[in-house]
Amino acid sequence: MQFIDLKAQQARIAADVEARIQAVLEHGRYILGPEVTALEARLADDVGVRHCIGVASGTDALLVALMALDVGPGDEVITTPFTFVATAEVIALLGASPKFVDIDPVTYNIDPAQVAAAIGPKTRAIMPVSLYGQCADMDAINAVADRHRLPVIEDAAQSYGASYRGRRSCGLSTIGCTSFFPSKPLGAYGDGGACFTDDDALAARMRQVMNHGQDQRYSHPRLGLNARLDTLQAAVLLAKLAIFPDEVERRAAVGNRYTELLHARGARSVAAAKDGLLTPYIAPDRTSVFAQYTLQADHRDAVIAKLKAQDIPTAVHYPIPLNRQGAYAHYCCPDCTPNADRAAARVLSLPMHPYLSAADAERVADALMGG
Repeated sequence: MQFIDLKAQQARIAADVEARIQAVLEHGRYILGPEVTALEARLADDVGVRHCIGVASGTDALLVALMALDVGPGDEVITTPFTFVATAEVIALLGASPKFVDIDPVTYNIDPAQVAAAIGPKTRAIMPVSLYGQCADMDAINAVADRHRLPVIEDAAQSYGASYRGRRSCGLSTIGCTSFFPSKPLGAYGDGGACFTDDDALAARMRQVMNHGQDQRYSHPRLGLNARLDTLQAAVLLAKLAIFPDEVERRAAVGNRYTELLHARGARSVAAAKDGLLTPYIAPDRTSVFAQYTLQADHRDAVIAKLKAQDIPTAVHYPIPLNRQGAYAHYCCPDCTPNADRAAARVLSLPMHPYLSAADAERVADALMGG
């Protein structure tokens, strides 16, 4: 059983991908070619914002967003410790400090009440993460930000295609950033990412930052970097966009099937219990693209070993909160995020992709709940 089955997807779109790559080889515009422009227009329309700026990775998307906002030394950016390291990494690389606050124990996303309590005179921005494919409570976070006149950057590396109160992830705040890493719900055949905004001036700054800070050839009004999205990756993403809505529906079906099967065998939702095998909770005002299907389990190592013995792969996202990592521990008291600590000790993710069969889901459920 595959944890993520990219081969099934590739077989479905192989002819379209090959034709689009061949078109790039023929026109030869490998950097900022027409496919990048076409992809940006498609993505902006999909999200419902005026601007999409393609970049070289999800990490670059966050870095470009922060640089466009002039975040730098002495600033603090409020974020979650229960995430991939890139979220905090880009803040620290600019000389700013990530200020970690705890998560909602049910959705695993940053707790807006904790965000409000953490704002101080050095706070320069708020960076929630839409974890596992479900958006954070963006309206509540934006309300806090508005009171303090702070920008919000949604780290939507795992949630492109998800919705929140009828609006799309990446279009819910000052800037939205996503990743096209191959295993993401919308993934390239290498690294890639994008920034989204409705702010014309911010869009212009991000477009400068991602291309060496230039506004025209050999004119560099801003400090920038090389964070351009490759034309070949844009071509692959255009092919994948054709099947993406169907894949989002399939992901939801797989996630719902897992939950139904596990509940029928005695598991409970993380919203209803604290111990045992706990299934993910999707808030009623949101949809998830199930970048991961993540459970909580007592005696996690034993559960993982039991599944491994039956050739069922698992993963743990994420085993150590960032405020307990050596590079970031000095930014925050390690004991100030108990919900993140508990989640990190208990979560495990099951095989999840649009092509997971009903039979495989049954097999996983039986293995989990069997003796």
